[in-house]
Amino acid sequence: MEASRITSPARTVVTRTRLRQLIADYVTLTKPRVQLLLLLTTVATMEVAGSPSVGLILLTLLGGALSAGGAGAVNHWYDRDIDLRMARTATRPIPAGRVSPRAALTFGIALAVLSFAELSLTVNVLAAVLALSGFLGYVFVYTLWLKRSTPQNIVIGGAAGAVPPLVGWAAVTGSLDPVALYLFAIVFYWTPPHFWALSLLMKDEYAKVDVPMLPVVRGEDETRRQITLYSALLVAITLLPFAGRLFDGLYAVAAGLLGGVFLWLAVRLQRNPDRRAALRLYLYSLLYLALLFGAMVADAKL
Repeated sequence: MEASRITSPARTVVTRTRLRQLIADYVTLTKPRVQLLLLLTTVATMEVAGSPSVGLILLTLLGGALSAGGAGAVNHWYDRDIDLRMARTATRPIPAGRVSPRAALTFGIALAVLSFAELSLTVNVLAAVLALSGFLGYVFVYTLWLKRSTPQNIVIGGAAGAVPPLVGWAAVTGSLDPVALYLFAIVFYWTPPHFWALSLLMKDEYAKVDVPMLPVVRGEDETRRQITLYSALLVAITLLPFAGRLFDGLYAVAAGLLGGVFLWLAVRLQRNPDRRAALRLYLYSLLYLALLFGAMVADAKL
């Protein structure tokens, strides 16, 4: 009796620790760091599209997070074999044995279903369909088809990551128009230089598991050249909304300055091929997209 009383608090602590670890693992499956920037573009787009209520923003973000989280969980499920062989990913919940593959897959599909239901019932059907298209694109087009078959995986598959602005626009207006497509295009063309900068840092890991990322298949020099070309194209794309009078001077100045730094870092990476330059461009690309969409909101509200 005494022994039971003594060990009970210890068992409670162990149970709570395991529960916290389990919750943390399921959160990890949703790739929250990847989601954060995409959800920011959703909110910014909603503010550009109109004057959404706080409630509408929160409901749209919930649906977007569920959809993106579900796609992330399915990606964890499918990539568990290569994750186990890479040092960077070997401690993820599935390869580490803390979450079963079946549980992760079920979790991912459940999140996608909840996303569609939540957006359909509380926002609108168009937003729900667009969020579902992002989920399906990331799972079937990028993860299952392109990632292990072509170095153009991130270019074509990047369309899935560019869907959040469309969801945000549809949530506010109930439709899509050229402005929403412009915002989609900006994220679409931002994705390759952003991800290729990261892939330069992870080339050896990708080569180890035979994933044909651009640096593995075409080499680092060609990857840097493509980064520069896509960065130039991105800057041109970001200036189109001003040329088409969709945004005014504040946005144009911000797009020009932010894009100039982006292109300068890309050219610097091409001329000085080292890991520090690749890391600098990758980190700046995150800040760049956040500030660019912030400039859109500021311009639209003036």
